[in-house]
Amino acid sequence: MSKPIVAVVGRPNVGKSTLFNALAGGNISIVQDTPGVTRDRIYAEVSWTGYEFTLIDTGGIEPESADVLLRQMREQAEIAIDTADVIIFLVDAKDGLVDADASVADMLRRAKKPVVLAVNKVDSFGKQQADIFEFYSLGLGDPLPISAANRQGLGELLDEVTKDFDAGLFEEEEEEKIPRVAIVGRPNVGKSSMINRLLGENRLLVSDIAGTTRDAVDTKITYNKKEYIFIDTAGLRRKSRVKEELERYSIIRTVTAVERADVVVVVIDAVEGIAEQDAKIAGIAHDRGKGIVVAVNKWDAVEKDTNTSVEYARKIRQILSYMPYAEILFVSAMSGQRLPKLFSAIDLVLENQNRRISTGLLNQILAEAVALNTPPTDKGRRLKLYYMTQVAVAPPTFVIFVNDKKLMHFSYQRYIENKIRESFDFRGTSLRFIVRERSEKDGTRD
Repeated sequence: MSKPIVAVVGRPNVGKSTLFNALAGGNISIVQDTPGVTRDRIYAEVSWTGYEFTLIDTGGIEPESADVLLRQMREQAEIAIDTADVIIFLVDAKDGLVDADASVADMLRRAKKPVVLAVNKVDSFGKQQADIFEFYSLGLGDPLPISAANRQGLGELLDEVTKDFDAGLFEEEEEEKIPRVAIVGRPNVGKSSMINRLLGENRLLVSDIAGTTRDAVDTKITYNKKEYIFIDTAGLRRKSRVKEELERYSIIRTVTAVERADVVVVVIDAVEGIAEQDAKIAGIAHDRGKGIVVAVNKWDAVEKDTNTSVEYARKIRQILSYMPYAEILFVSAMSGQRLPKLFSAIDLVLENQNRRISTGLLNQILAEAVALNTPPTDKGRRLKLYYMTQVAVAPPTFVIFVNDKKLMHFSYQRYIENKIRESFDFRGTSLRFIVRERSEKDGTRD
């Protein structure tokens, strides 16, 4: 089951970013200082009373006129309606009800999705009661008074946001066991063309105009009597004019598609080569622990010699250095070249994502690794690794018990990971490690 998506919508200066930061705290989804991985505060993981969800700030730029404001607010609302399970509609008690609020409220009402109406900048409920009641006229239920800046009323807001999470609203019962594959990448790299070729019919809108795929589309494809659900999302609005806005929308749609997927296929344009935006998109999938296949599309359009694919793969590995495990395929959606191998790669990655290793085998590898490469020391104190066990799959997650977490340097952890990868086929999936302390004397753990 994927995490619910909660989107924040509202006019500029109503406090969307302040609310987003207050709810997200320091727990921003991509926190590693990894080259090529986006650290934009567009989405974050939020936990509340045992519930977890992905919070998205639809954000936006300052408009030049009221007309532009309304258009951008509508686009934000469309993004939220398309991708979110619950929508927080933020309005401003000090500005009061304005035309743009009413226009967006109409869209949200028709969407038939849960909407939580939050009235921000309420510092005193008693004094601003009339200001709050004015928003009842939007027809979106009870307005919740909050102050994002002062962090007041946020508990009630989160209670309202999460109240339907147990209702089975986000279960995918009949399709739960069918692998979900997200096709992601920059505009015009051939994502829809790839699915059309796999499907054998021209079902999705394909155009040479970047960003013509407006919404995410789920397509069920059967190959060798096995079913897959492909999620296609270009994620760009057709009429948006501002580059930053386009990139924000692209990331939002990528996050929501990746969240729902088991395996992510990152499509790269072979002619244009790998770009910074490719690294950002791949970083989203890496950060969420998904299985990853890099599909280099339009390979038929590249002039090749005997070493072309090797050199190309080396450059991809260099730019995507934080995910050396990714599977790389060279394909052509136009000719169908090597596309059937995509299913083999997906199956391999799914198998590795869900692979479990016995504790006995893991500790045998751990003992050999320690014998070959002595653990580091600091100020005369040496790192001791007691044992290791696997606690989860998708991605495979391991707990290592040590005498002192501070002594477990990143480089040594990577060494242990490499030893595990040498012993077991974990191609296509990241591995997660949790380091815990255990006292030698009493066996207690943190």
